[in-house]
Amino acid sequence: MKIFLVILLIAFVLFLAFQIYTFMSTKKSETQPYTIIKNEDQFEIRHYPAATMAQISSTSKSYRDLGSSGFGKLANYIFGGNSDKKQIAMTSPVHMNIGDSISTMSFVMPSNFTKEDLPTPNNAEVKIQISEPENVAVIKFDGFASTSKINEQKAKLEKLLQQQGISYYGNFRYLGYNPPYQVLGRRNEVIVSINMNQEF
Repeated sequence: MKIFLVILLIAFVLFLAFQIYTFMSTKKSETQPYTIIKNEDQFEIRHYPAATMAQISSTSKSYRDLGSSGFGKLANYIFGGNSDKKQIAMTSPVHMNIGDSISTMSFVMPSNFTKEDLPTPNNAEVKIQISEPENVAVIKFDGFASTSKINEQKAKLEKLLQQQGISYYGNFRYLGYNPPYQVLGRRNEVIVSINMNQEF
């Protein structure tokens, strides 16, 4: 019994050390830049400048299905599956736009790359795109994401925007900031585009 408890304690300490290491590593990785326009009690308004992204399109209709079909293709591109066999640093967040007919998943490319600098993906399904500058409303939640959690936060953000008379358009999108094996300090967001000519 003592040996079992010792093994269990060692396993817990190793797990905790790994989680702390993962958390610190994630915090050091490059995050897509934005400017906070306004902080509300339960959400915030941000401005995102244009960004270069690697993107795949899919007919997936759920968070799980889009992640399963898209993550490996995008990860393969940045881990050397490209014309230069170049390693490209992972950044955050991962963008997921789940639509009624077409969904997309995108990795933000490091800021030291332009679209012209990036190597050509080996997989033709991976496209290099430049996002439009936009203002967005953002609501945050922690823990592990799921389709039901994302829909719950979408409904909450939608209600908050309607209460404040803030007009929005397009799909509500999901931003994920952590690798799937990270347990501590997870960060998730649901965002939606809002009209840029509104006063805040």
